[in-house]
Amino acid sequence: MTNEKKFYLTKEGLKRIEKEYRTLKNLRLVKTRGEAPKIWESEDLNPEYLSFQEDLNLLESRISELENVLSNACLIKTSSREKPGTINLGSTVEVEIDGVKDEFTIVGTLESNPGLGKISNESPVGCALLGHRVGDEVVVSSPVKTNYKILNIRYQKS
Repeated sequence: MTNEKKFYLTKEGLKRIEKEYRTLKNLRLVKTRGEAPKIWESEDLNPEYLSFQEDLNLLESRISELENVLSNACLIKTSSREKPGTINLGSTVEVEIDGVKDEFTIVGTLESNPGLGKISNESPVGCALLGHRVGDEVVVSSPVKTNYKILNIRYQKS
């Protein structure tokens, strides 16, 4: 029995992955239905054919990755009822770091984008904050020791 990695996704993230998957499958269908370039051009391999094969291999690889994600996806259900008052996946957290307030949402690795205020549950900060409550102070040493004081926790409606 293999222990597959779970991919935690929000509804929006799952929709985005499903859309990309459908688009790439349609693209593969179009590419393979058309006429492929000839393999040989005199005595050398046709560069057009090599490029076609490389594109097709990359496409197949990405489709395979997305199939793995979709078959191991776990929808993030954010609710204050699960663990009331604690930080969990999907929580938006307001913290104070050295007197400066910051806010971010804890999401799965595939959706993390610190520039947009989304941090991964596997990142040092995201991992350290999970399970904590308002008022807790959490120290994260990555690579510098930083103290996060939790000010507020909000939950998205699912």
